[in-house]
Amino acid sequence: MTSKPTDMPIRPARADDLIWYAAYGSNMHAARFKFYVQGGTPPGSRRTYPGCRDRRLPRRTLPVMMPGGIYFALESPAWTGGMAMYDPDLPDEAAARAYLISRTQFSDLAAQEMYKAPGVDIEVLDDVVAHGRVRLGDGRYETLVYAGDLDGSPLITFTAPWSSADVALNPPVAPYLAMLASGLRESHRWDVEQITAYLGKRPGVAGIWAPADLEDLVKAAL
Repeated sequence: MTSKPTDMPIRPARADDLIWYAAYGSNMHAARFKFYVQGGTPPGSRRTYPGCRDRRLPRRTLPVMMPGGIYFALESPAWTGGMAMYDPDLPDEAAARAYLISRTQFSDLAAQEMYKAPGVDIEVLDDVVAHGRVRLGDGRYETLVYAGDLDGSPLITFTAPWSSADVALNPPVAPYLAMLASGLRESHRWDVEQITAYLGKRPGVAGIWAPADLEDLVKAAL
């Protein structure tokens, strides 16, 4: 069953807190997310990840639906084509996979998403919970967004500082979409019809990818 995060009473984050990282892109696929944790080069990727200081795998994982929506824009250095980004203000729901990880792991994961070297703990996670959003930089994954509480721990993801209306859309390439389709199947247990409908409505895919071509891609990915 898909879980929905609820609002969480504001409290400071502690050094020993566990955090739910909400993955809405290719990291919905657990095997790929493992490279962020333990390092290496994912199949089909152009990038090698250094991994986290704490290389333990997530304690738990859950499918979640976050308020807002996913769109595709810019150019992915790992995949080419548009990359998935989260806009919490879109009138929609975003399918994601939540991984329960340590605060240190979350900090190192964020660093890798920002193309920085891991190794420094983020000191503003309490501000993310308190204010809902904290901008760490101008990059496309340098804004942290708090999406509610899940089983007593905050659910946080990364996205761009702008909204979907402020950037030119760019369609994703087939291998990237196939990875997302595989991740949706793995995490949410959706079928071909559900995955095709979900991806087909995303800005950057809608009106660009022909529905029949998208359905064929999803079938091949599963």
